[in-house]
Amino acid sequence: MEHKQASATDGGGRQRARQRRHPGGRRHQALVKMSDEEYLQIAARAAVAGVSVPRLLVEAALAGDQQAASERRALVAEFLAVRRLLAAVSNNVNQLAMVANATGEVPAQLLATLHAVARVTARLEAATDELGGPVGER
Repeated sequence: MEHKQASATDGGGRQRARQRRHPGGRRHQALVKMSDEEYLQIAARAAVAGVSVPRLLVEAALAGDQQAASERRALVAEFLAVRRLLAAVSNNVNQLAMVANATGEVPAQLLATLHAVARVTARLEAATDELGGPVGER
């Protein structure tokens, strides 16, 4: 089963970032044989990471562990997004606390804010699980 990528898209229509030029070019090519099941699993991981199958294999091999550099970049982006959400939610909680302290009444927006805290926490736990489990358990 030979698969080649002719375009610079990730299969979902999104543009993939091109590799930086390497001095002297990339002259070596490796043929990797795999089963249909192995290829489907690797191709799915490559699609999620937004890279080609060969790029995923190179990054995974050079990363020195089981996680490719592109997957780590995606996790870093997710953590930064969660950080921004957490900052926004923290701001909302502070504003609601100020209103509650000033008026002695709990604002109606408190329930929605608490749901937002739960969503941010769930995203953070999911991203942490991708790294190999909760930090306190490693």
